[in-house]
Amino acid sequence: MEDEADIHRLDLLTVLRLLAEEAPVESYEELLLRAGQECSEAERLRLEQAVRLAYVIHASQGRRRQREDGLAELVDTARDMTQPHDLGELLHVITRRVKRIISADVACICLREEDGTLSLRAAEGATTAIAPEMRLQGGPGHQAIAMGAPLWTADYLRDTSLEHSPDADDFIRAEGIKSLLAVPLIHGDSALGVLLCAVRSVRRVTPDEIGLVCSLAALGAVAIERAERLQDARSEVSELELDGFHARTSLARLEQLEDAHGRMMSLLLSGADLDTVAQAAADALDSVLQLRDPAGRIMAATADLSDLDDEAVAKTSWEAHAQRAPAAHGEGTWVVPVLAGAENLGFLVLRPTTALVGVDQQLLRLAIQAIALQLLLQRGTAVTQAPVHDTLFDELLALPSRGSQQARYLEQRLSGIGLDLAQPHVLLAIRPEGRGYGRAIVWASSYAHGRAGLKTVQDGCIMLLLPGTGASEVARSVGGELTALLGHPVTMGAAGPGRVPGDVGRLHTEAVRCLEALTTLDAAGSTAALEDLGFMGLLLSETHDVTGFIDTVIGPVLGYDHENATDLTETLEAYFATGASPSKAAETLHVHPNTVSRRLERITALLGARWQQPGRVLDVQLALRMHRMRTVLHLGSPGAARS
Repeated sequence: MEDEADIHRLDLLTVLRLLAEEAPVESYEELLLRAGQECSEAERLRLEQAVRLAYVIHASQGRRRQREDGLAELVDTARDMTQPHDLGELLHVITRRVKRIISADVACICLREEDGTLSLRAAEGATTAIAPEMRLQGGPGHQAIAMGAPLWTADYLRDTSLEHSPDADDFIRAEGIKSLLAVPLIHGDSALGVLLCAVRSVRRVTPDEIGLVCSLAALGAVAIERAERLQDARSEVSELELDGFHARTSLARLEQLEDAHGRMMSLLLSGADLDTVAQAAADALDSVLQLRDPAGRIMAATADLSDLDDEAVAKTSWEAHAQRAPAAHGEGTWVVPVLAGAENLGFLVLRPTTALVGVDQQLLRLAIQAIALQLLLQRGTAVTQAPVHDTLFDELLALPSRGSQQARYLEQRLSGIGLDLAQPHVLLAIRPEGRGYGRAIVWASSYAHGRAGLKTVQDGCIMLLLPGTGASEVARSVGGELTALLGHPVTMGAAGPGRVPGDVGRLHTEAVRCLEALTTLDAAGSTAALEDLGFMGLLLSETHDVTGFIDTVIGPVLGYDHENATDLTETLEAYFATGASPSKAAETLHVHPNTVSRRLERITALLGARWQQPGRVLDVQLALRMHRMRTVLHLGSPGAARS
């Protein structure tokens, strides 16, 4: 065992002992300081030479330890890269490891894109904000890839031998980088990208460090290639799984489509009504459904859609028929045309629970076809029953010349088809003004059948007897649908309402007279009822209903006078008697002109803004004269005349 004197002896053995102990450099400096004080010149020189050699050995030992540590870190990195990582995690593992291996300040990986640029995909140690996948064109990374070898510099921004680019220089300047090492990531014959290591001070990179980074780059290139292939494989597997899911879903929907189609066809073949078919279609589509005729009237519905605006729905239906395809109506509601060739059978208002896509759209087309077929079957039934119904209608027209027993017998037969003539009904006389007469007859049969009415044909005109209280309103509705079907106008006279079977003959006479009047007045293609013709309707009427004419024209004024003890009727008479002069009427009535003006405003509110137009003025004057004549002849007071 060495004694204390041997330890402090100033000779070569002491230098060897310090080397063996791997003493720090300060120990050698302390030894030289003592030698300068205690040894001769020759001994001191020999000791200095020994210390210099010790420095070389010490540095070699440091490099060996650093290399061993780097190799150990490289092995750990290789082991870490064998773990399952996605590409992003793997790149961060590589940058984190290489930064530690060579004690760099910043490490990053740029991968090569298809257009040849480098995309910054991972960075470790950066202090500035880096945009994700920042593109770099040119610079040391491209130069290293082009050389196929490592590239390093102790002071990048001052090194003019390197390739510079604005993007790379801005990044390096922002990070304060001086020393830079760029190693290409090469796998086989292809360069995947570049591994960059940087230090924020001027520093030379040793060959050992370059070797370690190159080894890590080689391992990293293999791992990156494998991760990319694994990622591609996972993407393909995910796509295959998604395709399989879609295929299974489509198969299930196709089976559902087949079941729904079979169910609806079975309903049609079993004679199910329109409501049942519509409910089956709504169940198959998981929707609320309304079937409407071309005029927008509901024929079948599975639920109430009270939030819909009928006028807006009608406009959307026109768009759907023009496109012959479903049209969106607001959010979550669709209007779908129901067509048979070019014929408009109506439309569906559909509100599905979920969006209709793929097979759902095919199911919608099948549902539309089933509903159209049901409507055509109903029309066929109506056409088949048309001769029987025509006979009933003809017998009704001849009823006034028959006895009451015949009337009761007809009522029984009519009740069998759902027509109750004790309820208000109107009669329409229709004459198409162009082609499609046969088509109009078929349509009229279907229309009458669907609304519990009757149809017959007489002298080239189609007669319709339909439930309703307003002849003019029913006529306009029927005229609009038939005109849209035929593509040209129809002339139509209307009469009613009637309330007993015996009224049918009278209504027929009045409707035909109205039709002939429209023709005489050169108003072919128009639709009108007797009340639309004013005093002419009174003349054409079979009953010459004077009271009804007076009530229709000036009834609101008479009623207002009776209820409020006013003189609006007298004011009207004075107004017309003085040539429609409010001031002269005021003199006649002995009132202020403003009073007459206010009364005329009240009359306008009661009769409507058009009461002073030429056609209406004549009716108003005639009604006033009839009312005055009835009063003079003591046929009742104005109030009684109204009753």
